[in-house]
Amino acid sequence: MTSLVERYAARPATEWPPLFHRILQNRIRDWARRRALRARLRGWLGRSDDVDAPDPVAELADPDGRDPSDAAAQAAAGRRLDAALRALPLRQQQAFLLRAWEGLDVAETAAAMRCSQGSVKTHYFRAIQALRVRLGDEWE
Repeated sequence: MTSLVERYAARPATEWPPLFHRILQNRIRDWARRRALRARLRGWLGRSDDVDAPDPVAELADPDGRDPSDAAAQAAAGRRLDAALRALPLRQQQAFLLRAWEGLDVAETAAAMRCSQGSVKTHYFRAIQALRVRLGDEWE
């Protein structure tokens, strides 16, 4: 009611009932949204009022159909790849990341690295060879 008086006092009294109902509906809708958001946050943070309620995140199926052990193995392989990349010299890291991960061609990579295209090819080839030696069968 205070919002109505503050904002619409200059309007004719005949317009007040629909304005009041619109303000009331908006406030109720805002309250319901805040309540729903707080309930979701409590569920995510593990602060549910119902102790026996199942964890909603645990019940969600993986859209890719992967097993948690597959995800753990993939994460471990990613850590090994990251360690192998860090072991490379800087220019080889740059060439590999720009070519393999960013998808740049040789000319774009050469421009980004400020070197010749032949140098990019050499650094990229050496990076691939070093990664194959370090990662072995995982690389294929």
